[in-house]
Amino acid sequence: MKNRSWKCLLLSVAVGGCFISVAAQQAANDTLSLQECLNIGLENNYSLRIAHNEQQISANNATPGNAGYLPTVDLSGSYRGTVENTNATLRSTGEVNSERNVFDQTLNAGVNLNWTLFDGFNISTNYKKLKELERQGETNTRIAIEDFVAGLTAEYYNYIQQNIRLANLHYAVKLSAERLRIVEERYRIGNFSGLDYQQAKVDYNADKAKYLQQQEALQSSCINLNEWMAIKQIDIPVHIIDTLIVLKEQLNFDELWQSTLLTNASLLKADQNTVLAQLDYKKVLSRNYPYVRLNAGYGYTFNKYDINANSERSNFGFNGGVTVGINLFDGNRRREKQNANLAIRNKQLQREELELALKADLSNIWQSYLNNFKLVTLERQNLITAKDNYNIAMERYLLGDLSGIEMREAQKSLLDAEERLLTSEYNTKLCEVSLLLISGNVLVYLQ
Repeated sequence: MKNRSWKCLLLSVAVGGCFISVAAQQAANDTLSLQECLNIGLENNYSLRIAHNEQQISANNATPGNAGYLPTVDLSGSYRGTVENTNATLRSTGEVNSERNVFDQTLNAGVNLNWTLFDGFNISTNYKKLKELERQGETNTRIAIEDFVAGLTAEYYNYIQQNIRLANLHYAVKLSAERLRIVEERYRIGNFSGLDYQQAKVDYNADKAKYLQQQEALQSSCINLNEWMAIKQIDIPVHIIDTLIVLKEQLNFDELWQSTLLTNASLLKADQNTVLAQLDYKKVLSRNYPYVRLNAGYGYTFNKYDINANSERSNFGFNGGVTVGINLFDGNRRREKQNANLAIRNKQLQREELELALKADLSNIWQSYLNNFKLVTLERQNLITAKDNYNIAMERYLLGDLSGIEMREAQKSLLDAEERLLTSEYNTKLCEVSLLLISGNVLVYLQ
């Protein structure tokens, strides 16, 4: 997915808080597609809104002023008053002059400017670091969005799976009910024994119990889907368009791996961490250069004297200066330089480790994906055979050529075939979502 696409998603998360009530009403009343569920979640999901706020913080910090490019201007004022008693002895006569409760006052006011003009490239490095942190904030939001899309998509297809399983169990209950009806009628006319009737009743109750348990599993999946979409009415029914788990055309491993190297957000973040470590190293090196600082101000001072020759005195005017200096030795620079260099190497190693881990994850999931893809084809064939076997068994059962236990076994084989097909389809879909997430293409589900 191109940068422009996921940046548009960041904008949708930013404005999403305005549509929560509308989205909840839509989820309750409309039949939703996967894309619509994702859009509602992008507007509402709390984790995404928090991630966007954190991204906005990093964007707000990336300013020249925060990096130190701009001067600081302070306005200050002060007042000081003293009340003193003085004794002065004349040297020539020894006479003592005493003054009591002498009240002197001083008033100061001024504007001061301080500006670091050059700090060994430290300021420019700070600004580059803030801009890199801003980009990393966007990457973190992208990771949050991709994880969200993958998680909601997986739960969406789990909801489909639970609906299909409920329908299969409902069909099993109907089959058991029909068998129980047949056995009950033949039991009354003496063709079947009481044991056959009791066994059919036990099987019917067992299927009905599974159906009730599946209703609970479906409701749990519904609640999870609402939680992903951040719908406050958490147990509100969700009506979805899809009734089947539709698989994409078989993916290509080489294309997935190349896409992972180019677009995986975690790898991008690892590269950004390396850049940040390199900038920290440059900050240490910047202390080898001199610094130039400008200070200037305009002030006013007013003095009022109680016994001085002048009763009042005021001063006002401009002051300014330039400070140039260099740090010759601080005792820590060599250690900090070595540590910063090691930190760069660690970030590079972490990036290489992450790439290897992604390759391993992609390979493992790919093998599971291929295996489940083959299982889907196989289980579809098995389901056709299981349906034929059941129809034949039912015909023989109606003719009295098949026992109740054998009929139950045919019914169980049909239900097992449906369950295996459903499980393999869902597992294939989960592998598909995981592969697209690793390769940075999971946002394709929004299209």
